Amino acid sequence: MTNTNEQKIKIIDKIINYIKVGKGTTNILCLPGALGTIWSDFKPQIEGLDKSKFTLIVWDPPGYGQSRPPDRQFGTSFYENDAHYAYALMKKLQINGFSLLGWSDGGISAIIMASKYPQNVEKLVIWGVNSYIIQQEIEYYNSMRDISRWSEKMKGPLVALYTAKELQKMWSKWCDTAEEFYSKGGNICSNWLKLIQCPTLILHGDKDPMMSPEHPEFLFRNIKAVMLHRFPEGKHNVHLRFSEEFNKLVTDFLLL
Repeated sequence: MTNTNEQKIKIIDKIINYIKVGKGTTNILCLPGALGTIWSDFKPQIEGLDKSKFTLIVWDPPGYGQSRPPDRQFGTSFYENDAHYAYALMKKLQINGFSLLGWSDGGISAIIMASKYPQNVEKLVIWGVNSYIIQQEIEYYNSMRDISRWSEKMKGPLVALYTAKELQKMWSKWCDTAEEFYSKGGNICSNWLKLIQCPTLILHGDKDPMMSPEHPEFLFRNIKAVMLHRFPEGKHNVHLRFSEEFNKLVTDFLLL
């Protein structure tokens, strides 16, 4: 999907695609998940959150969507790199105070941002997030390594965006990076959790196949000012599947 609100901006050494919508005084930066983009990952929030209360900035992370070329660079530093570029984007837009909505990979980068830039990050909302990787997750990722095994609903929009060949190449590199994290002990961002100072809301789908149920509990124990809300029937994409409930929870939390 395209939109006239999409804009390109040079951030450090990359051209970043983003949108900015709304006129509210509460600024939100939305961080997509693996391979994700503005519209694949945050359409119900862009359309459903109150634009009189919120100003939303949503980006295609470097190497994803329309923030190409260059192609995505993976490796175990990519979460920190995304946090660095996302912060630089907000500075370039002259938005000094903002909250973060981070899904999956975007939630990991959001954790790092909240830890590194406590003077800027006002509140943090994360879901589908793990701060470390365990063996059963590596096994699940490898079972999904071949994109021909994905459902058409999951695969179709990404194939349309990247082509099947490019999607397979990117996803394989993502899986390789997960294995690299695991081979080094599994830690992704656990060391950052204690540094988070802002109020944090963890959302979790109890039927999420990609995340061990221990992760939301670990996050809850290791982040200071934190709340946890569960979706009993939710999977990985609670913000898409249960968008109305999700949007209300986020609104109530951010406007507290």
